[in-house]
Amino acid sequence: MNTGTMTEAKVTKDIQQKFKALSRVFMMSLGPVVAAFILSGMILMLLKVNPFSYYGYVFGRGLMSPTGVQATLTRMGPLLLIAAALIVAFRAGIWNLGGDAQFLIGAVFCAAITPLLAPHMPVWCGLLIGMVVSAAFGAIWALVPAFLRAYQGVNEIITTLMMNFLGISFASVLVKLAFLDPSTTVPQTRTLPVDARLPSLFGTTISSGLIVGLVAIILVHYMMTRTAFGLRLRVVGGNASAAIHAGLSVPLLTVAVFAISGGLAGLSGGVAILGQYGNVRADWNPGYSLAVVPLVFLARFNGFASIGFVGLFSVLSIGAESAARRTGVPNYFTLVTVAILLVMLAISEYYGAKRQKAGA
Repeated sequence: MNTGTMTEAKVTKDIQQKFKALSRVFMMSLGPVVAAFILSGMILMLLKVNPFSYYGYVFGRGLMSPTGVQATLTRMGPLLLIAAALIVAFRAGIWNLGGDAQFLIGAVFCAAITPLLAPHMPVWCGLLIGMVVSAAFGAIWALVPAFLRAYQGVNEIITTLMMNFLGISFASVLVKLAFLDPSTTVPQTRTLPVDARLPSLFGTTISSGLIVGLVAIILVHYMMTRTAFGLRLRVVGGNASAAIHAGLSVPLLTVAVFAISGGLAGLSGGVAILGQYGNVRADWNPGYSLAVVPLVFLARFNGFASIGFVGLFSVLSIGAESAARRTGVPNYFTLVTVAILLVMLAISEYYGAKRQKAGA
């Protein structure tokens, strides 16, 4: 066999291997999504609801209706920031499951401060301060589990879940007591005027928080994949012992990961207030963080793939509101689909690891 033939055979083999690897990732990412939709459809049939009609209303509202598309894109802004927060933590081998509390703490302090600043400074300055404040308080709330993990070895799953419960309750207390708007009977913070919020894009109702979210998740993707700092974080997540032998300060990097992740989650809350809601009501908790966890895993911690999965979830959550009115299915049925998706993802990972072990 001559050299040219051998080279051509090697190239063909490399292409086949890359195609197999790509198709495997494709199936492990989209397979659970398809399975979740099928099983959700079966549940709808048990409830005597036509699944094709239900999902027709969902995607018709989220993808076809102009107002629905704008609402979908607006909701993506905070969700993308949550996804960026989770990617930083998970790629570093840290389970930050306290994103909902970090989101709410950032949102509450942003909602408390920005209405007071709005009359006394330019809009852009107030918005910048609001985002910095929300990110700072989100990061601060993440420091307790950070120090416990870094210097005491306490499992962060336990501490972040505990801080999540505490933070959600604390945010509600702040709204009802310290930051209560005295001019209303409803327990809520002061409302930020519409003209002092994040501007809309291109004459639509799409909040420019979408741009903030896109920029954040792209920067996080490149930080984790193309920079020396990201490499250090991945080394810590892959093998902490090897990181110590390499001379890396694992405790300091652990605290840095928690601060960045918590800051992004807090910024998500700030963007939600500055771009959409304008205030925080007592007992408000959209529960974005835990809903985004399976999306980030489906994307294999890839920032660009996460944009697609976050977009799909936004379509489902916005479209479910329209479908609920037309079919009588509750709004939170979307969370049932997400829960099934999480189970399908676990099954997919199990069989994927089993096949990989058998191949080895």
